[in-house]
Amino acid sequence: MWLTRVSINNPVFAAMMMFALMVLGLFSWKDIGVEEFPNVEFPFVIINTNYIGASPEVVESDVTRKIEDAVNTIAGVKRVFSTSYEGRSFVAIEFFLNVPVNVAVQDVRDKIALIKNEFRDEVDDPIIERYNPGAVPVLSLAFTSTTLTPREVSTWIEQKVKKRFQTVSGVGKVEVIGAVKREIRVFIRPERLRAYGVGVDQVVQMLRTENQELPAGSLTLNNVEQIVQIKGRIANPKDFRRLIVAQRAAGPVYLEQVADVVDGEQELVSSAMINGERAVSVDVIKSSGANTIDVVDKSHEVMEELLKEIPAGVKMIEVADSSKSIRASLIDVQKTLVEGALLAILIVFLFLGSWRSTVITGLTLPISLLGTLFAVYFFGFTLNLMTLMALSLCIGLLIDDAIVVRENIVRHAAMGKDHRTAALEGTREIGLAVLATTLAIVAVFLPVAFMGGIIGRFFYQFGVTVSSAVLLSMFVSFTLDPMLSSVWPDPDVHGRKKTSWLGRKLDAFSDWLERLGELYQTIISWALRHRMATMGIALASLFGAFALAKNIGGEFVPEPDLSEIGVKFQTPAGSSLEYTQQKVLQVDAIIRQYPEVLASYATINTGMNVGKDHAGIRVKLKPKSQRQRSQKELTSDMRKRLALVAGISLTSVAAAKEAVSGGLKPIMLSVQGEDLDELRKISDQIVAGMHKIHGLVDIETSLLAPKPTVAVNVNREQAADLGLSIGKLGATLRPLLAGDDVTTWQDARGENYDVNVQLPRSERQTVNDLGNLPIASGVMNPATGAPNMITLGQVVQISETKGAAQINRRNLFREVMIQANVEGRPAGDIGVDIKQLQDSIKLPPGYRFQTEGQNKDMAESIGYAGSALLLAVIFIYMLLGSQFNSFLHPVSIMTSLPLSMIGVFAALFLFGSTLNIFSIIGIIMLMGLVTKNAILIVDFINVAVNNGQDRTAAILAAGRTRLRPILMTTAAMVMGMMPLALGLGEGAEQRAPMAHAIIGGVVTSTLLTLIVVPVVYTYLDDLKQFTFRLFQRKHSK
Repeated sequence: MWLTRVSINNPVFAAMMMFALMVLGLFSWKDIGVEEFPNVEFPFVIINTNYIGASPEVVESDVTRKIEDAVNTIAGVKRVFSTSYEGRSFVAIEFFLNVPVNVAVQDVRDKIALIKNEFRDEVDDPIIERYNPGAVPVLSLAFTSTTLTPREVSTWIEQKVKKRFQTVSGVGKVEVIGAVKREIRVFIRPERLRAYGVGVDQVVQMLRTENQELPAGSLTLNNVEQIVQIKGRIANPKDFRRLIVAQRAAGPVYLEQVADVVDGEQELVSSAMINGERAVSVDVIKSSGANTIDVVDKSHEVMEELLKEIPAGVKMIEVADSSKSIRASLIDVQKTLVEGALLAILIVFLFLGSWRSTVITGLTLPISLLGTLFAVYFFGFTLNLMTLMALSLCIGLLIDDAIVVRENIVRHAAMGKDHRTAALEGTREIGLAVLATTLAIVAVFLPVAFMGGIIGRFFYQFGVTVSSAVLLSMFVSFTLDPMLSSVWPDPDVHGRKKTSWLGRKLDAFSDWLERLGELYQTIISWALRHRMATMGIALASLFGAFALAKNIGGEFVPEPDLSEIGVKFQTPAGSSLEYTQQKVLQVDAIIRQYPEVLASYATINTGMNVGKDHAGIRVKLKPKSQRQRSQKELTSDMRKRLALVAGISLTSVAAAKEAVSGGLKPIMLSVQGEDLDELRKISDQIVAGMHKIHGLVDIETSLLAPKPTVAVNVNREQAADLGLSIGKLGATLRPLLAGDDVTTWQDARGENYDVNVQLPRSERQTVNDLGNLPIASGVMNPATGAPNMITLGQVVQISETKGAAQINRRNLFREVMIQANVEGRPAGDIGVDIKQLQDSIKLPPGYRFQTEGQNKDMAESIGYAGSALLLAVIFIYMLLGSQFNSFLHPVSIMTSLPLSMIGVFAALFLFGSTLNIFSIIGIIMLMGLVTKNAILIVDFINVAVNNGQDRTAAILAAGRTRLRPILMTTAAMVMGMMPLALGLGEGAEQRAPMAHAIIGGVVTSTLLTLIVVPVVYTYLDDLKQFTFRLFQRKHSK
């Protein structure tokens, strides 16, 4: 090959090329970003709209449905789903993958701008943002104090801590949970309103207009301009009391006469606790595309600065740090990479029995790896689990080409050729086969890189990294290996026996390989004589493997042990924050009894746990290596103990974070229709059936227990007689019950605080309190000039009912989402049972089931992976056909593909792994690997036959000659992957199935390829000869 010839003739040039690759790689290493997963753009747009005080039914009709109808007409929308909560609407729009996210966001903004005017005045402006899968806290801090009040701690956090973190580059949002914020509270006294004939709307209107500064223009004299400013801002909270609400005959009515003004605190709506102690917590959320580790490192610098300024008696505790699991996983993958490389090099030393050969071959690894790092940097990738996993899987691959080339050079040198001739001829002889094997691997991985769907986006970097790595290793094997072999001869290859103890052992191993070669020749001779029996055994093994496959479970992604458990539960519908806090303390006390638990962090009414009756606890465990029980065992035990706690409904006890699958429950089933009562009946049937399915736990439905509701039905005739409308009644009740932030007050430091108008809690507890509320009618009293005051009960009928706690919708229809965790069985197996349950239920017209969650992801991914696999097989056939200039030889080589499946299923079964997205990618990877051995054998047979050798003699010679490099590359591949297969590090459970599949497939395909491929070759050669004779006979006639 010209590349080899140039390298041997110009050794310094070849060395400089290698040096350039290493330098580029080292400099790239410095600048490559580090992240957990590739930065994948999810085509989702989220719309959040607040409508304080509105029931879920009202939120659905007044906000959610209007938004859905508007955005559903946008081009490229795949599906729309929403949830209407009490006081809040959440709408998510998923677009097709080919729609750029920025375009999608702008299209949604344009549509919402057209319908905003249709919303009631009380509805806040919708907040539109792109979905950010990284919008979970990368860092959570909790603050407790023994000296300061919660309000003082909260004020310090809002003014110092929050602002400091907001200035950190890469931070998108800083959320404060459980804060007790300062607020000017105006507590309306109903009996005083009635006495003075003042309406609530008058109080609200006065506060809005009287507490402000207004520009009035300017005065100009002698070219000097003076700005005129009306100073109306209240300087001291006490001054609010002397604001005049209304004028009556007896004089002005001041605010303090109809309300109590208190410089107080906001009502708590959320809560945070650290290890059972009340705290104020700060969640730092990174912006989309920002690097987690960089953001956390910069945030730690801010923490160090804050520790110098922290008030006495205040403790700052780091509750969660997302970068720790990322660092641990990345360090584990890097360690796996180094261990695999050392084991692979050890195999080379064992087989070649020479330290010089080992150095020459081993140099391929660091050079190829550093060159691949440059490729990673060049393509704009990051060092994430996908690219690092690609590198660790490549260890065996990278050294393969070098092993085959070096072994052939050593063989030629052993024939008595000088080292230069041996390097040239040895590389030239094997060059075509090495090129074919490398291109076959690239042909497999490029379809993986361009798979469809979100999963394709994740594996894009993986495929490109592997392809770059194997192409670079081939380049190094064709340049550095022959060059070093030509200038650095190895005395061991010229028959010199070793005298040291290690040398004798290596010679003994070499002699054993020779005997193994003789045994192999005997076996292959028998196989060639009994071809039918050989093929029968191979086919029987294959059918046996597929029968075994039924005992291997299926799931989307295995659950990793990242030493974190998430516990979620609900208290009865309508429970107060105080009641939920008591239950959190009770649950937290049980959790902290476990010796494996390091810390616990509880939150109420935050993030995905919306509602004062929803709580979540994040449990931090000791590292995997420091505890006896696994995360799964602890999860199962906790679930059993917490299920006994009275007054709570346990909704989830599971791994706090499932890397690829996003932390949602693996089993998700959507029931869609229009009527909530009918949906409830169907979901109850499904839930009852699911309870009977083995392996399903934490079953919950989105159709929560009905929430106690008070219905206020207006008597329109009476209201009209009194000059009242429904709008006016709503405007009066809303500030009294829900509370209304009517204006802001600014302190001396320029900090703004809300001024809130509301009834005292003691005046808004029962239905009677509601009926006795004073309302200013539209009829004026001529004597006093004040409106006549009536009670609400005079114009309305009040009744206690039940209402929906939340309403879910999907693609414009109402839905009930049923979710569950799995225990002891893979999600794929359980999915089959759930499908049978669905089929057994007869649905009314207009209602349907839709599978979501992991099983849907798995079905989609298998479809994309199947396409990639088919494409890979076609590419391999085309490549091999071109390389060997034959339509039949590729078929004999590709018989090794199905034979590898025997080992795949056997390995997955023995290791207790499942068929998941990682093991499927391993199977696709195998398609490129297992052809390698067959290529080496068929290539040798072809050359020998073309040189006039008998076919059987050529097959025996090929087997004997190629046995050593085949065993060597297989052993190097297996040893290179062994650290990954053992799955000992943090989160290694996810990556291990890929190595299990590859190790099993490589081992069995090697054993079977050595025997079956030559037999298939003879069959195809016979077919070729028969066709040729038939064609000749017809032609001669």
